[in-house]
Amino acid sequence: MTLRVERVASPAFELEVLPEMGASILNLRAASGRPVMRHVDLSDVQTSSQCASFTLLPFSNRIRDAHFTFAGREVPLRVNTKDGLAQHGDVRNRPWQVERVSDSHLRCTFDSRAFADINWPWAFTAHVEYRLHGPHFDTTVTLTNEDTTDMPAGLGLHPYFARVQEGVDPALQVGADLTYDTDERLLTLGGARPVQPAEDYRAPSPVGERHIDRTYTAWDGVARLDWGERALTVTADNVYSHVVVFTAPDGSLAVEPVSHATDAFNLAAQGVAGVDLRVLHPGQSLAGTARVTLEGAWSVPL
Repeated sequence: MTLRVERVASPAFELEVLPEMGASILNLRAASGRPVMRHVDLSDVQTSSQCASFTLLPFSNRIRDAHFTFAGREVPLRVNTKDGLAQHGDVRNRPWQVERVSDSHLRCTFDSRAFADINWPWAFTAHVEYRLHGPHFDTTVTLTNEDTTDMPAGLGLHPYFARVQEGVDPALQVGADLTYDTDERLLTLGGARPVQPAEDYRAPSPVGERHIDRTYTAWDGVARLDWGERALTVTADNVYSHVVVFTAPDGSLAVEPVSHATDAFNLAAQGVAGVDLRVLHPGQSLAGTARVTLEGAWSVPL
């Protein structure tokens, strides 16, 4: 399949989006050409997993055994991982419709009712808007319950940031006080607990050789990568009460604003507090914006 690339630009950024692949981000670069998110060649993209960023709807991360109970109803989903889970929603590899608002503003829409095989038993619509302005790149996601009954819901973003810049590994800062214990499938085992020293990024700390795949909460909505000569800051609306940090095998670093804990659907049914499962009444929406802001010498090309 030949994927169409939608391009938007500003004096600070160049953005490439793949509408047929979940409206995922193919590349986000500074205007100098320096990658902000990990560099991706179009020819390498088979699924959104190879993109620089994708959208998580109508839930983020993993659901244990692709099954949960909601309002007394058993909800089985199709398994889409090798270890028997449902993961990352069901919009990221499907085509979205495009509305170009301006040279620096792109809006894409999705309607689950257009797909007979959607892996979710409630009807929903979604919008994602990408805006470039000044040193900022904003992503706004909206999820709406189009069904006739209440719908459990969540949303998230999965950006992979370019990590090593001219041989320099960034200092990572994430303003989060709590994290979760997980099992061998990275499924949450219970409520959040205070971060331990090796997990604590409230003060800037080099990533180095550490392998990180952890969900944090009690998050102030700010994460920062600092290379010295340049930095970027991620700021997220309050709906993104959790953040996942993941050192990807390709050397990039995922910093993922999400609205709930991993497996919040099952945890909420068990009465675990603080996992932030949302419930949308018919016609109700859940929405949030995350911003990437560049600071320093991004205008210097590689």
